[in-house]
Amino acid sequence: MAWELRELLEIGAATGLVLGLVLGAWALRTSLVQRRRAEEKLRRASGAFMALLEERFAEWALTPAERDVALFAIKGMSTMEIAALRGTSEGTIKAQTNAIYRKAGVGGRPQLLSLFIEDLMAEDSKIRPADVPKDAA
Repeated sequence: MAWELRELLEIGAATGLVLGLVLGAWALRTSLVQRRRAEEKLRRASGAFMALLEERFAEWALTPAERDVALFAIKGMSTMEIAALRGTSEGTIKAQTNAIYRKAGVGGRPQLLSLFIEDLMAEDSKIRPADVPKDAA
């Protein structure tokens, strides 16, 4: 009878290992599917944010240089970092950021960023292409 018990234990252990392998593969597949979905949502949100940036930049009639500076500012770069990237002086960047804030109707970088966050969070927000005026949407 001892050998029968041993065989049953070995069969149980083998069954447990196979079941663990199957469940592990299922869990891995599920996590990969969820990861792909999350990446797709992030890609769409990123695209929506860039479309929103372009729309607002067009509304404010920013120059190409101001667009670059605004994008770098929104990304959180300092005036010194932006100046180094653009190959200009910090004074030029400060003048451009002030022009951006004036055109956007805000007092500084945090308010500028909050404009975009509010637009993205608004439930009734429909992002329009940059060349379509607000009234036409």
